Amino acid sequence: MTVALAVIFAGVLHAVWNAIAKGAPDRWASFALIGLGEALVVVPMGAVVGPPDRAAWPWLLASVAVHIVYMGLLLVAYQLGDFSQVYPLARGSAPLLVAAVAAAALGERLTWAQDAGVAAVCGGLGVLALAGRRDGAGKGGADGEAGADGEAGVTRERDPRAVAAALLTGVSIAGYTLLDGMGVRHAGGSLSYTSWMFGIQAPVTVALVLALRGRATLTRLDRAAALRGLAGGLISMAAYGIVLWAQTRGTLASVAALRETGVISGAVIGAVFFAERLGPRRIAAACVVAAGVVLITAR
Repeated sequence: MTVALAVIFAGVLHAVWNAIAKGAPDRWASFALIGLGEALVVVPMGAVVGPPDRAAWPWLLASVAVHIVYMGLLLVAYQLGDFSQVYPLARGSAPLLVAAVAAAALGERLTWAQDAGVAAVCGGLGVLALAGRRDGAGKGGADGEAGADGEAGVTRERDPRAVAAALLTGVSIAGYTLLDGMGVRHAGGSLSYTSWMFGIQAPVTVALVLALRGRATLTRLDRAAALRGLAGGLISMAAYGIVLWAQTRGTLASVAALRETGVISGAVIGAVFFAERLGPRRIAAACVVAAGVVLITAR
């Protein structure tokens, strides 16, 4: 139960840093600052704890590459779609993929109750993602702004590119979840794996943003925006560090599914900060997700 509660808390933290990234006026700058915030902590930490065992490095380096692709896809998805659409669709599609691959390739088997829990979580998250815009959207459009005709509350069609980007983001999440689940088990400790994985990924992310957008991307930000981005990096690192620790103590499928309960927090954040209505279908779907969590933690 301790592991389950820790992973659920990690899901809440994940929703928070994603909301910071989504709500930033310049998302390129936000992602660079998130990477910088991660680097400020994990680079010194990596020097203290030392590198992970040699067997973990192929998994770690592959994960870094997939994480960078994930960040790019997430940025594109947030440019195109609503937080209440993109976040649950990306996060909700990943556990199903992880469960399928873990069962087929790694031989992990869940009980019938845990299988039902994974299905419930994925189904509930799917409803959260695909419920109609009038049910899920509030006053504004993609970023809580007025609709295309300038009036708040206008129902707009979904952008299929946002759905595609969110689903591809989900594939990348499943990819790095599986890679890290294997890597951390070969690392000799979750702390060394976490610090070195983020210690490589974060500077590369910052360098890519600066190469694509220039130094002005960061230098023109005001202090408040910079502090929010850096805080997002710290929250991101803490959230995923908890998940990596949990993957050494539970099955990959159950950890992945429990982590994605953060979309409930995402729905609340969307309602409070992005003026997005939950609606009855989204509330019912959240209850299904909660029931799935109970089944996943059952023995």
